[in-house]
Amino acid sequence: MALKESQYIWLDGEFVAWKEAKIHVLSHSLHYANSAFEGVRAYPTDKGLAIFRLKDHTRRLLNTCKMSLLNCPYDFDALNAAQIELLRKNVFAPKTSVYIRPIVFVGYGVMGVYHLNSPISAAIAAWEWGAYLGDEGLENGIRVKISSWARNSVKSMMGKAKVAANYLNSQMAKCEAIEAGYDEALLLDSEGFIAEGSGECFFIVRDGVLITPPSDNALESITQDSVINIARELGVSIERRRITRDEVYIADEAFFTGTAAEITPVREADARPIGEGKRGELTQKLQEAYFDVVYGRNDKFSRFLTLI
Repeated sequence: MALKESQYIWLDGEFVAWKEAKIHVLSHSLHYANSAFEGVRAYPTDKGLAIFRLKDHTRRLLNTCKMSLLNCPYDFDALNAAQIELLRKNVFAPKTSVYIRPIVFVGYGVMGVYHLNSPISAAIAAWEWGAYLGDEGLENGIRVKISSWARNSVKSMMGKAKVAANYLNSQMAKCEAIEAGYDEALLLDSEGFIAEGSGECFFIVRDGVLITPPSDNALESITQDSVINIARELGVSIERRRITRDEVYIADEAFFTGTAAEITPVREADARPIGEGKRGELTQKLQEAYFDVVYGRNDKFSRFLTLI
């Protein structure tokens, strides 16, 4: 999906023109993939643009930095303030959702695998961005392929770190799925249980119960947590447990969640229709409730929004 350029990017404490936000070709993270990043969304509400769960995303960003030995030069409050001010400085179309990408990375100065002598930089970009898997996907659901690539093992990488190095695994799975004619990939963990999508968490519905895997082999998803909170408020029964691939095939409903994906129904997995092969009733109910929350139409969850 092509980027729609904004006016400014925040780079190491300064607001610079979009096209001037540059780094050196020998920046360490470009070669060795140690960078922490986040995906955050802001939505238009009746009270103005509002960032969804800003503090939770910033906290996870700094947790990733800690796990990855990135000594971020900006603290929690500074990163929150920078995201808010970036949205204020840029001019976005009315009634448009905005995607925010903070990143902390190892900069230019030292080469070689050891990175602790290298400088650490941070940047934040924001741009207008619609549905990650398409508006049609939000309504009618997408086709999913269970990937031949397993999710990174916890023996090899830190699954709770939202670090760039983890996403080569996601890229390979996503490319495999698309080249096979599907819309998205679903990855198993090293033991053969459902882990997550290439950039999303996964839910199924069976007999009215909402089921999602634990975060043993997946990112601790903020959107997944939001959906669980919303479902609990709606009185939906919830289970956090392992899911096998064959259980996906016989699920009544299935959907992905994520900051970019929001709540995207899955209508088919490995050429097998999920339920009736369309967006399910509970999925639609949760989808509508989720959008009520992010667009500021549900005061019970106003704590999740930071008004700009």
